[in-house]
Amino acid sequence: MNTVIVPVDFSETSLHAARYAAQLLTGHYGVTMILYHSYGKSSEAAQATEDLEQLKAMLMKDNVVKMETLAHEESDFVDGLEKAARHRRADLVIMGITGKSAITQVFFGSNTLKMAERKVCPVLIVPEKAAFSPIKNVMLTSDFKNTLNTTPSAPIKDFLDVFNPQLHVVNVDKDHYISLTEDYENEKQELKKLFADYKPEFYFMRLYDVDEAINLFAESRNIDMIIAIQKNHSFIGKLLSGSRTKTLSYHSKMPILVMHE
Repeated sequence: MNTVIVPVDFSETSLHAARYAAQLLTGHYGVTMILYHSYGKSSEAAQATEDLEQLKAMLMKDNVVKMETLAHEESDFVDGLEKAARHRRADLVIMGITGKSAITQVFFGSNTLKMAERKVCPVLIVPEKAAFSPIKNVMLTSDFKNTLNTTPSAPIKDFLDVFNPQLHVVNVDKDHYISLTEDYENEKQELKKLFADYKPEFYFMRLYDVDEAINLFAESRNIDMIIAIQKNHSFIGKLLSGSRTKTLSYHSKMPILVMHE
């Protein structure tokens, strides 16, 4: 992982994400964190640049991280962020989200979900209640269907290599009984080989409510981050679409790293 973009609109939601990102990346000297802001009028350019530089200076007082700023004129926030991510070949975008009703915060939150849906690079969603803690335990959610072709192993491994957490692979299905079916066991073995270097632990939960299952597991195992793979026709695909995305992202107390198959 070399380049991480953190968009800010100077709302408390985005500033919280920026503070989280700086803490997360502190000590990782090969990573450059880019504070990004887009403005609507050319007359705003100087002020935008000054505000970004002040934020950079504030963040670097308490954190040891290589940091740059990037501000440019753009009419559509998400389109501009996508262009920046592509041009800078970003490995990760870190964005905030909130459940509060302030217009600027709701706007930023909806843009976070829109960016997470685009297949540019992984997006780390930082909820407003997410306090930073070192990444020691990571939950990877999987539907255990065609895992070799639908699991983005390269970016997941890149992330695991940087932070070296314990990997917990979790599946939730209402039809799980005492023992796994042959299909589930085969998929488990494929994932075990895929992530063999990280000594993954596997869990199969028989619950009807996916949100509840994920939250219960996260609390019981002191999970610091959730990795969710966005794919079609899977339980996690549904998790990251429509109202369920909002439910998990707005109310979660831990960051959610969204990756695409």
